[in-house]
Amino acid sequence: MSQKPEQKSDVYIHPLAVIDQGAQIGKGSKVWHFAHVRGTAKIGERCIIGNNVYVDADVTIGNGVKIQNGVSVYHGVTIEDDVFCGPHMTFTNDLYPRAFSESWEVFKTLVKKGASIGAHAVIVCDTTLGEYCMVAAGAVVTKNVPAHGLVMGNPARLVGFVCKCGTPLHEETSRSKQSIVMRCSKCGTDTTIPMSDDKMRVR
Repeated sequence: MSQKPEQKSDVYIHPLAVIDQGAQIGKGSKVWHFAHVRGTAKIGERCIIGNNVYVDADVTIGNGVKIQNGVSVYHGVTIEDDVFCGPHMTFTNDLYPRAFSESWEVFKTLVKKGASIGAHAVIVCDTTLGEYCMVAAGAVVTKNVPAHGLVMGNPARLVGFVCKCGTPLHEETSRSKQSIVMRCSKCGTDTTIPMSDDKMRVR
């Protein structure tokens, strides 16, 4: 049976959480009821690990990450700083799973800084979610999402772009062959959107 390490004064671990020996949890982080963190997992500072969250072996989670209830972060997933994982969203780590397979292969997933993943979304492995992108609730992501991209649907498709603050971007201030610059109507920030790759164009 897993043993709970000595409680640190700068980390809150609920008595009903299971933290395996060797797990690293940064200062200011909170781990709530029935969460399970495996021994080789690394969780950064100021994170919130919600009820019934599972953090698998060798997973790395950055600083300021919020993982809502019912999320499993499986082996092969890396989450950078300031990422939001909505309730019951799903990561996968095997493209061709079989219960009886003896040659299981982990396909990695990278969630970059500031990305947000909506409730009940599914992130199919072997993908990268770009910085400050936003995945709508219930979306099924099967390919890479560009920085600041807004994707929704099944399979998820790019429908627009969002500001760092999360507001959808509509006002274009300049354009070139390589990029467009869009201004946020809420905070006034200008965001540069690369347009050199056709896969990054809004459908």
